[in-house]
Amino acid sequence: MTYDLVLALLGFALVSVGTPGPNNMMLLASGANFGLKRSLPHMAGVGMGVPVMIMILGQGALALFDKYPWLETTLMVASVAYLLWLAWKIANAAAPSDQKVGGQPMTFLQALAFQWVNPKAWTMSVGAITIYAPDQTQLALLGVASAFLSMAVISTTTWVTLGQKLRTFLTSAVRLRAFNWTMAGLMIVSMGYALLTT
Repeated sequence: MTYDLVLALLGFALVSVGTPGPNNMMLLASGANFGLKRSLPHMAGVGMGVPVMIMILGQGALALFDKYPWLETTLMVASVAYLLWLAWKIANAAAPSDQKVGGQPMTFLQALAFQWVNPKAWTMSVGAITIYAPDQTQLALLGVASAFLSMAVISTTTWVTLGQKLRTFLTSAVRLRAFNWTMAGLMIVSMGYALLTT
């Protein structure tokens, strides 16, 4: 890749992973409800999820969807159902100061697997492969995956830190409930937008 193409790829990756979407709404909520330290596995799973997806899709998994279109439809239905369930969990997360916290932050494996039912992750991965690795060689895919991994470090840290900064404001149960329901609603809206633009 040329220097200009690398810069363009990094910019594409940063905008893709940094803009609001299901991942970032959940990271913001996780930072507010659980703090940075407890959200680290969630952050790592999100950070690794899209690069892993890019490598797998680039190795030929995209051809399966061309051959069996019902797989894509099934995945979209499962994605919507799962995202609605996650939105419900976010809306009902317990207060961070509560000694009997009912919820738990997402684990590394849960966040990694979540990318496969996240419409925005699909859009980012397919778009990145199409634009920056059209020949789908191992080296080109690795370059695209590396760009997304490096930009994910910036994005996940920013969203969780922003959420953690909100913790002092969210000490009131009423404000926390309003925040969690807002995050759940925004996650549903971002999912709908991603579905409409795919």
